[in-house]
Amino acid sequence: MRIGIPKEIKEHEYRVSLTPAGVEELLRSGHQVFIEHAAGMGSGFSDDEYRAAGAEITDKKFLFENAELIVKVKEPLPQEYDFFHEGQALFTYLHLAPNQDLIHMLLKKKIAGFAYETLEINNELPLLKPMSEIAGKMAPVMAAYYLQKKHGGAGILITGSSGVKPAAVLILGAGTVGMGALEVSYGMGAIVTVMNRGEEKLKLIDTMYEGRVRTVRSIQDSIASEIGKCDILIGAVLVTGARAPRLVSRDMVAGMKKGSVIVDVSVDQGGCIETTKPTTHTNPVYTVDGIVHYTVANMPGAYPRTSTLALTSSTLEYIQMIANNGIEKSAAGDGPLRSALNTYKGEITHKAVAGELK
Repeated sequence: MRIGIPKEIKEHEYRVSLTPAGVEELLRSGHQVFIEHAAGMGSGFSDDEYRAAGAEITDKKFLFENAELIVKVKEPLPQEYDFFHEGQALFTYLHLAPNQDLIHMLLKKKIAGFAYETLEINNELPLLKPMSEIAGKMAPVMAAYYLQKKHGGAGILITGSSGVKPAAVLILGAGTVGMGALEVSYGMGAIVTVMNRGEEKLKLIDTMYEGRVRTVRSIQDSIASEIGKCDILIGAVLVTGARAPRLVSRDMVAGMKKGSVIVDVSVDQGGCIETTKPTTHTNPVYTVDGIVHYTVANMPGAYPRTSTLALTSSTLEYIQMIANNGIEKSAAGDGPLRSALNTYKGEITHKAVAGELK
């Protein structure tokens, strides 16, 4: 199969969807790989490294015209839509729920859209997990930075100091993002509370941290009660394929302590906080009712070397699967790729995404 790796064009997105080592693996299986010029530079991989691995370095137009399978990191942006043609397959983080224009483009061009974030095995999301872990671990680091007074924060040091208590961190959700945020927040010395709907994860946290982390069942009344106590709020809620539930209203945000910081990692799926809107690494924050919001939609792109290596180690197996089996067989099977398939031959094939179509 002819596989194309374009350069990411989202603002300050430095990741690339395949490493030179990944190229070598695909070529050993008899596939052809096109890499857009400088696609790997942001992650520290040169064109020469890709050439040495056997890839053909091309421009964007040639790549899209000739590749059967396009492998990206982030969802296509409007300026990329015209490059796609009918019958292609796309494998990337699609995050279709809040993106009606992209849904309609994929349907119109009959693209086989495979989404990293919905590929499921034994109730796990193995291709979402590595980036969720990185984003979760980044969240308290970013929040700590924007707690500085010069950024509109309350001027509270997350670690505290001798005789001065540390910041209070509230994490909504105990999945991969939430657990990553918990690990780093706790390691920085913060006072941490985790809210989650299911008791099993809360009991696990109680055991892991021997009661040193507060755990609270996530119901609307308890969220409203906890919101006003925190200095940092981390949104870490996920419903596979669907828009994130809005757990925090505008009124709740208005009731938070002035200078608090929100990091809504759920922003890719629309955000779990009513005041969330996507931002970029260039302009990552905005303020609503005196509360600083950090809502960058591609957080792991800030650490592209780590993120690219982690991503390729997870996705390569499934890229191989699509390439070896072909698009039609991959779309028709009942294996993990079926759960990743969001669009095919002009139809939405994922129930949660279908529920979002307008």
